[in-house]
Amino acid sequence: MAEIIKMPKLSDTMTEGVVAEWHKKIGDTVKSGDLLADIETDKATMEFESYQEGTLLYIGVEKGKTAPVDAILAIVGKQGEDISALLASTTNKPAEASAPAAATPEPKKEEPATKQETPQKEEPAKAQPAPALQASTANQPSTPVPAVDSTGRFKISPLAKKMAGDKNINLSFIRGTGDGGRVIKRDVENYQGGGVSTAMLEESYKDEPVSQMRKTIARRLVESKFSAPHFYLTMEIEMDEMIKARESINQVIVSGKISFNDLVIKGVATALRAHPKVNASWRGDFIRYSNHIHIGMAVAVEDGLLVPVIRFADSKTLSQISTEAKDFAQKAKSKKLQPADWEGNTFTISNLGMFGIDSFTAIINPPDACIMAIGGIHETPVVKDGKIVPGHVMKVTMSCDHRAVDGATGSAFLQTFKQLMENPVILLGMQSI
Repeated sequence: MAEIIKMPKLSDTMTEGVVAEWHKKIGDTVKSGDLLADIETDKATMEFESYQEGTLLYIGVEKGKTAPVDAILAIVGKQGEDISALLASTTNKPAEASAPAAATPEPKKEEPATKQETPQKEEPAKAQPAPALQASTANQPSTPVPAVDSTGRFKISPLAKKMAGDKNINLSFIRGTGDGGRVIKRDVENYQGGGVSTAMLEESYKDEPVSQMRKTIARRLVESKFSAPHFYLTMEIEMDEMIKARESINQVIVSGKISFNDLVIKGVATALRAHPKVNASWRGDFIRYSNHIHIGMAVAVEDGLLVPVIRFADSKTLSQISTEAKDFAQKAKSKKLQPADWEGNTFTISNLGMFGIDSFTAIINPPDACIMAIGGIHETPVVKDGKIVPGHVMKVTMSCDHRAVDGATGSAFLQTFKQLMENPVILLGMQSI
């Protein structure tokens, strides 16, 4: 008996999915465990295996199309089995589903009144007799005479438009000889001189469908920004000693280099252990203070932002944090992260320092109560022992949910973080590298 395969819910925030690729086609044999399709969720593209066996009789969502969770993804049954009754009885059949046999549309009758309005196909330009060419050239206007329709839009064929762009010709100087003054291929070919422009001076735009990831980012950030009362704490941290410490560490490490982001993750995790009230989340009727420390690390990808989680970060060495961070960043950009990789964060950091950003504020990443925005390290005059000397400063801004974290609590946490970053011997002395 035929069975319906529905669009799976592959993450806790997934409401709809996109079929990125089908690995089976109608008529193929499907076995349990066979890779059926690649499904793009709000956070990653994941492989979907079939739990049914039989022949693929129906595909409900074409490649590249979107469908809500639990919509018909496919139907598997016996070869030649009639599934029309099954489809008719299903109420959540997606609009984009492709039926096994598409009805042939009834041809429309051609009306004489609309026949003249049908755009004519453009034929290849033929050699024109000399007198006709001279007449066409003589007919070129000395001032711009745009060929526009009643709506003010320039009338030109796509091929003529491309040719004019390639030749850098101002279209307003070309007189169209097509229907209704439309500029066509031969008009561009016969145009001689005058009116060269540096731009087409035409308004244009491109609409791109919103990806599942971008939809989820938009929804979650709106919920966070307008439900959590944000307040912000900014602090400058002198990084001269940390710069020296990092150089010394990387001179003795062979397997991989430690980044400033790795040091920040280690510093945040260590400071959270000293200030557990910051390692919190608002749960409506209660505040949850987590004993474990899982640091979410915001990673920019092509479609938006992913936040893989470094678990038990306070108990890991710098080398372990560095290896995990690099692995997560690579997986995020290649869309290979799994749900377990991005769930369970208790505090999040977002680092834009590598893009030359001095400071910024970040929107809290639920369910966390806090997120820290890390700016770049820049050289600036600083005052030491009453003297102005050159130094390196990094600005950090922590966004806090005032329902769970108060200003004094957040400030105390930042003071500890600042102390650890300005005195790396304390941070690195707590555990081995």
